Amino acid sequence: MSTDQAIDAEYIERHREEIDHPLWQLFMQFGDGHRRWFVLGVLASIGSRFFSLVPPVILGRAIDAIFRDDAAFTLPFVPASWLPETTMGQFWFAIGTMAVAMLGQAVLIFTRSTSLNLFSHRVKHEARTATYQQMQRLDMNFFNEVQTGELISILSNDTNRLEQFLDSMMGEMIQLIVLMLGTAVILLWMNPMLSVVTLTVIPLSAVFTLWYMRLAEERYADIRESVGDLNSRLENNLGGIEVIKTSNTEDYEDERVRDHSYRYFKLDWLALRLSFVYRPGLRALTSLAFIATFVVGGIWILNGPPGPLSNQLTFMGQTYDTTLTVGTLVTFLLLTQRLVNPLAQMSNIIERYEDAKASTKRILGLMSLPVRIQDKPEAVDLGDVAGHVEYDGVTFSYDEDEVVLDDIDIDVEPGETVGLVGPTGAGKTTIVKLLLRLYDVDEGAVRVDGHDVRDVTVSSLRGSMGYVGQDNFLFDGTVAENVKYGQFDATREEVVEACKRAEAHDFIQKLPEGYDTDIGERGVKLSGGQRQRVAVARTILQHPAIMIFDEATSAVDTETEMLIQRSIDELAADRTTFIIAHRLSTVRDADTILVIDDGEIVERGTHDELLDGDGLYANLWRVQAGEIEDLPEEFVEQASERVAQQALDAAEDD
Repeated sequence: MSTDQAIDAEYIERHREEIDHPLWQLFMQFGDGHRRWFVLGVLASIGSRFFSLVPPVILGRAIDAIFRDDAAFTLPFVPASWLPETTMGQFWFAIGTMAVAMLGQAVLIFTRSTSLNLFSHRVKHEARTATYQQMQRLDMNFFNEVQTGELISILSNDTNRLEQFLDSMMGEMIQLIVLMLGTAVILLWMNPMLSVVTLTVIPLSAVFTLWYMRLAEERYADIRESVGDLNSRLENNLGGIEVIKTSNTEDYEDERVRDHSYRYFKLDWLALRLSFVYRPGLRALTSLAFIATFVVGGIWILNGPPGPLSNQLTFMGQTYDTTLTVGTLVTFLLLTQRLVNPLAQMSNIIERYEDAKASTKRILGLMSLPVRIQDKPEAVDLGDVAGHVEYDGVTFSYDEDEVVLDDIDIDVEPGETVGLVGPTGAGKTTIVKLLLRLYDVDEGAVRVDGHDVRDVTVSSLRGSMGYVGQDNFLFDGTVAENVKYGQFDATREEVVEACKRAEAHDFIQKLPEGYDTDIGERGVKLSGGQRQRVAVARTILQHPAIMIFDEATSAVDTETEMLIQRSIDELAADRTTFIIAHRLSTVRDADTILVIDDGEIVERGTHDELLDGDGLYANLWRVQAGEIEDLPEEFVEQASERVAQQALDAAEDD
């Protein structure tokens, strides 16, 4: 895999930054099918804000026409024939119209909240499930680079922040836009001269907001990243709590969590400090607009139009009366006051917007990562698998700097058992990962029954194989549910038979509820050997044509190893089997043993043939037999160098 193809942390971050207009992309990708609810919510938001502007306008008109008798009783967009002629009739008409507007506003607010919440929750659901589906299909390199806590943060925290913005802040933003536009139209219609004083706050607020958004965007992106780092640290520590306790390193881990938490605190505080300037600043601007309107309007009514203002306005050859009345001033003051709180809430909208944008970049960044291990358009199913496996000149590297496997040739006939042995890091596990097509070869080919694994469907390839590793994952649930995993329609009788063949039936019967015993997260209520035998039973139930055992007995006691080995021997009797082992006794009866060293097959043969060859295998056998004094000095030096290099690699990875 070349450097430009490698999925690493830098590549992922660069991929995220290249995403333009993330919220729009997300809306187009996941909003399809639910847009009717979004449109309904938008229309309801517009309508509710429109209704909220009705009472101030009516009140201003009522003051001038009904209470002061300074003007005729007229209402915008209402025909004169609809209006009563009597003073009391006009009074009750004004009251009724305001009541209808208020009731309509309440109904539309309910409609807006319901529809936008439904839309946002459905988008969140689809974004989360689609992101998880995409994540499951990414290459193993991705999971080697990205920590589990980071992925949990994307699937949980980021999708939740997206939903919060869509269901509340989106509606508020729409309402604020409608409020500003509606207020501007009404004020310009009522008195264009005084409206210039009042509406100056809108462009000033826009400039102030753009300044805030430019600074806030980067800070909220850093916050989202720090949340992922903190979650990763917490997930790591909780997963390794037993090691922490037995190593007496609680204080050390306390400090590491404190450092990550403090970084999140500092970034969050920087964003908050910015909002502490923006929020009161925006409120001050709107308050100044209110005071300026009151001052200018009050002087106008008491002493006549001040400064350049006048009671007449000529526009396009037409002269308009702009005399300011008490009712008009009341409408101006009420509408200006209504701008104060929504504009002051702009900071919340911007914060949620920047937060949601940063979260959406993380979601879409994950969604857009390339899935390299996938079916070709012309891929075929394997069908019934005999189990003939070939490695033909296979060369592979995780990156271009270091070749992991070099020119590997293996030919395994159906039903044969192959043992893979060698020092740690020699490439044994990588060989079987290529067979499972967790990675693709750089050169050469891996074939099953003559089919290149890249030319068959991934599901049929992996469905023909059973894999048992050193630390098999068990899910939170019952023993039976874990054994049936992947074969969900298996009967209880089939489950029991598989467990008997895996030497697991006896201990399962002794559990409190037998096969229905809940084994806890990751199977923590079972011992290591019990977990291994459940994993073996799960594999047996799949009836695979090809079996892979990757250090399946390395972490269990001698008695458990004997039981698992009996299961392996029985399974290997009639199917192609690959056994990776450090304990050479596990593979001594294999048809062929391949000795891997530094990515190459350096020896191959049966157990007796390899001992007679007195090479690497023979030295490894002496180590396990306790014949340390018989080891060549060169072998000891090479082992020492390998251990030192592994420690260095681990330190660099950390």
